[in-house]
Amino acid sequence: MSDDTKPSDDGKRLGLPQATALIMGGIIGTGIFGLPAAVAQFGMLSVVALIVVTIGAIALALMFGSLVKRIPASGGPYAYSRFYFGDFAGFTSAWPYWITAWAGNAGIVVVWVFYVQAFLEGIFGPTLFGFDIENKVFAVIIAMIGLWIPALINLAGVKNMGAFQLITTIIKFIPIVFIATVGLVFAFIRGNFPEFNPSGESLFSALSTAGALVLFSYLGVELASVAAGKIKNPKKNVPIATVFGTLACAVVYILSLVAVFGIVGGEALSSEAGKASFSLALTDIFGADWAGTLMAGFVVVSGIGALNAWTMICAEMPQAAAQEGLFPAYFNKLNRRDVPYWGIILSTILASVFTIVSYVGNTGVEVLNTLLLLTGVTAAVPYFMSALAQLYYLFTAGKIVEPKSFAKDMIVGIVALVFSFWFVFGSGEQATFWAYLLILVGYIVLLGLYVKRKRHGHAMEGDDSPPLSALEPAEE
Repeated sequence: MSDDTKPSDDGKRLGLPQATALIMGGIIGTGIFGLPAAVAQFGMLSVVALIVVTIGAIALALMFGSLVKRIPASGGPYAYSRFYFGDFAGFTSAWPYWITAWAGNAGIVVVWVFYVQAFLEGIFGPTLFGFDIENKVFAVIIAMIGLWIPALINLAGVKNMGAFQLITTIIKFIPIVFIATVGLVFAFIRGNFPEFNPSGESLFSALSTAGALVLFSYLGVELASVAAGKIKNPKKNVPIATVFGTLACAVVYILSLVAVFGIVGGEALSSEAGKASFSLALTDIFGADWAGTLMAGFVVVSGIGALNAWTMICAEMPQAAAQEGLFPAYFNKLNRRDVPYWGIILSTILASVFTIVSYVGNTGVEVLNTLLLLTGVTAAVPYFMSALAQLYYLFTAGKIVEPKSFAKDMIVGIVALVFSFWFVFGSGEQATFWAYLLILVGYIVLLGLYVKRKRHGHAMEGDDSPPLSALEPAEE
């Protein structure tokens, strides 16, 4: 094996605390902090949507926990789809998931910018170095900083990434737990809860769109399974980290959304000023601007942690596919710190371009909603393929599964399958069109790789890793 594609040492792998931090850091990024503004138009129905999506997220967590026991390989949804259904299905999971990762980073950084602006305004006032802090050009500059700092951290190696992820996860829980507990009390005292469904849409339509927006806040339930090759004892640690991390996030998500709604109110959240909603909530609780600035500082740290986790996934997923010849071989090249640097650099460039283009002619909340709905569609594809893999395994190898486990896994797989369809429906025509257009570009790339492979009569150059077909599903 060449020096630039050798595997990492076991000593550099992530333990259970770091794996759990990876899950929670990826899920609790900036999604929840931007969620109240994003779903304010749907009122308290958004809380119902959050509860419904939480059920789906827990089903996904249980499903990925089961799948990784059978196929403890890096790549997550890609690995499962390819193992059971072949190369084309594997690529059909890998490419949309890669889009989800880098486009999701664009969505994360937009919310991150909201809170950086709130933090800077709290310290320096409305201008900084002669720039209007709310200016779009200044916002884009901040966004570029937010995208490229995690890229540099990841390029420095997994050990540094794991320590950074654990620290940022601990820090980010302080404000969100405060809002979910103390803030909840103030919410019922203030009683500023919005109407149930002020959107004017039908109940099912509003619930579906709100659900698609909420999904972004749960992207990350599969992070540990995607990075299984970087985690110690993945058969044991990945399921524990995935389920525990998701449940912990679910509790604080539901309570904190109710709290922010009750404190800030629907009218304020629907305005551009409401984009940093958690800062507004804390300012109201303490009756002082410094509280909102402090909250913004916590969210800034939280956002960097999420960007850090997702930037790693931007490299891990295409690397796993490149090792099988389904992504260009350069995605499998490692730097001297054993990091697949091409995936990090290219994904960050794409996220940067996407962020800049999204800001043209749009307000911050409009930019956010566009990105959230797009990633909802692209994430639904690998989730759907993973659910099919789960069900296929149960139907073909169910005899070796204990009846209790069989029933649980079957229910979980069906729920995950239904939710995948629902997410696409709720994302709307425009987001679905652009998502599928990006996916179509992927098939053009796959066709080029197929032609090149046929021409050379073998797998892509640099594809010297053992195939997933060498693995056998573990008995239950």
